[in-house]
Amino acid sequence: MKLQNFLVLVASYVFYGWWDYRFLSLIALSTVVDYFIGISIHESDNKKIRKRLLFLSALFNLGLLGFFKYYNFFVDSWIDLLASIGYTVESTWTLKVILPVGISFYTFQTMSYSIDIYRKQMKPTRDFVAFAAFVSFFPQLVAGPIERASNLLPQMLAKRKFDKTKALKGIELIVWGLFKKVVIADSFAPIVNDIFANYTDYSGGTLIMGAVLFAFQIYGDFSGYSDIAIGTARLFGFDLMTNFNFPYFSRSIGEFWRKWHISLSTWFRDYLYIPLGGSKVGKWKGIRNVFAIFLVSGFWHGANWTFIVWGGIHALLFIPSFVLGTNRRHLEDKVATTSILTYLKTTAQVLYTFFVVTVAWVFFRADSIRDAFQYLGGIQSLKVDATSFIMYSDILLILVLLVLDFMRYKKKKIHFILWVLMAIAIVGSLNREIQAEFIYFQF
Repeated sequence: MKLQNFLVLVASYVFYGWWDYRFLSLIALSTVVDYFIGISIHESDNKKIRKRLLFLSALFNLGLLGFFKYYNFFVDSWIDLLASIGYTVESTWTLKVILPVGISFYTFQTMSYSIDIYRKQMKPTRDFVAFAAFVSFFPQLVAGPIERASNLLPQMLAKRKFDKTKALKGIELIVWGLFKKVVIADSFAPIVNDIFANYTDYSGGTLIMGAVLFAFQIYGDFSGYSDIAIGTARLFGFDLMTNFNFPYFSRSIGEFWRKWHISLSTWFRDYLYIPLGGSKVGKWKGIRNVFAIFLVSGFWHGANWTFIVWGGIHALLFIPSFVLGTNRRHLEDKVATTSILTYLKTTAQVLYTFFVVTVAWVFFRADSIRDAFQYLGGIQSLKVDATSFIMYSDILLILVLLVLDFMRYKKKKIHFILWVLMAIAIVGSLNREIQAEFIYFQF
């Protein structure tokens, strides 16, 4: 077991160091800090000392994340604020800081470990190698899922044997993830990049297609990575948590967020929303808590006001159902029934949810809030030009994705021939001159 974990640890550090070996020190430091803090919290019966140790963990992890990811954002925002009231300040405080890949993921992973020990929901491990392997586990290190120690660490501490069935399921997930990333997302990437960079040159029809293509690009890109990570982990005998559960079949914003980036949304639910009181503190404070979790979630995604606005939009979309007490509807995993009226109602709900989510994606993708509003304003001219017509061919790719996704959603067996065709499409797509990196690598 220890040899297995040592090999996983070495592989993980080589994997991450291949990008930039200098930032291995950050992962190592984060590992050491929370390893010893976890043990110290567990051994102390003094509430004040336990709180101070937990605060130290949060301060270290959030400080690390804040400096590398948000330092220049806060400096530039302060300078812009002063400029808005007539004071001109030269930007001499900004630094050329490289954002370490995956820092938003592994800092949350280690921080949750210390929080769970503080809450007495788990005991710390004394096996440093196993803990270090948990923190740096390479399949999910750079873009999630954000694992909990309660799920992954016990698997690290157990001896693993090769499981043929689990490995085959893992290979299926890897192929499916690569198909979504390489064939779907990377096909849309250059089109989306061009439209958002030159949106003033295109008609409303093209802008609509650009927004729709981005919605499927980011889904194929991010859920594709998650599937590859989960599939790769299964080859090594590990079961990672599900990160996407067919979010574009959601019938409401509440259901969408129970299906999209599940590891992050549940992290904020357990470590921010519930500690603030959740929905049990009255409507107004409950609304405050909803805004807090969505705004922080938006800010987690990037150092730009566009992400904060994106989070705010989702909060505004969620609030009505929260106030009316309907946000917990659609907990059952069904999209349609045999009733025609129910089917039509469900279809309308799914289309409306996809529509508002896609509008919000414009703010997520735009370079600035002004660009996002101008992009949406340009859609008012509902003209369809030649560019729009050419892009409608991409609808075929979307339909292929939706059909295959729906088959998986309904747990229909995908024929072996389809897997072969997907593999051929993946290999063929690898011949592109430009390969787009994973979107969430920047977060």
